[in-house]
Amino acid sequence: MASRKKTAKKKPVSFKVGQHVIYPAHGVGEVIGIEQEVIAGFDIEVYVVKFEQDKMTLRVPTTKASNSGMRALSNDLILKDAFTTLKGRARIKRTMWSRRAQEYEAKINSGDLILVAEVVRDLHRTDAQPEQSYSERQLYERSLDRMMREVAAIRKSSHDAAMADILDTLAKARSRQAAKAAKQAEAEGNDNGENEAAA
Repeated sequence: MASRKKTAKKKPVSFKVGQHVIYPAHGVGEVIGIEQEVIAGFDIEVYVVKFEQDKMTLRVPTTKASNSGMRALSNDLILKDAFTTLKGRARIKRTMWSRRAQEYEAKINSGDLILVAEVVRDLHRTDAQPEQSYSERQLYERSLDRMMREVAAIRKSSHDAAMADILDTLAKARSRQAAKAAKQAEAEGNDNGENEAAA
């Protein structure tokens, strides 16, 4: 007889009224109530989550919250990792844009702060770089907005302060990378000059 595989059940999570949460498809929201509702004849307890940026309210059954991916804000360690991710070199796959766009979309909708930071890093452009296409710009702005809102909620800071910190981190990382690349090119140029002189 074939043995049935046990699927790991997600532990139910509980949220309090006034708590900020992340809902994968919508980003940062606030639990504004826990109510009882009758749905299809069943008495169901729901979290009432308000998303200020989308001007919308979502009702999530408390028993389904963890399966929906709803989670508490990231901790300081994850926040630190997200900023470390921003400082890294952009990793752009050499695949068609439509394929990459789908991957970026999936990362943004995962609700995972580090994956969102990867999209911000990969799609960020400096003034010296080529202009973004409309769809690239849209994805960049969505990921940047998602990250900024969670950073602001974690730090209890303003959106402007969170945005300034993210953009400052990206700018410093890019200028460090550009300086390193210039230094490397100069060193290679000197090597070639010496080799030619020796020849």
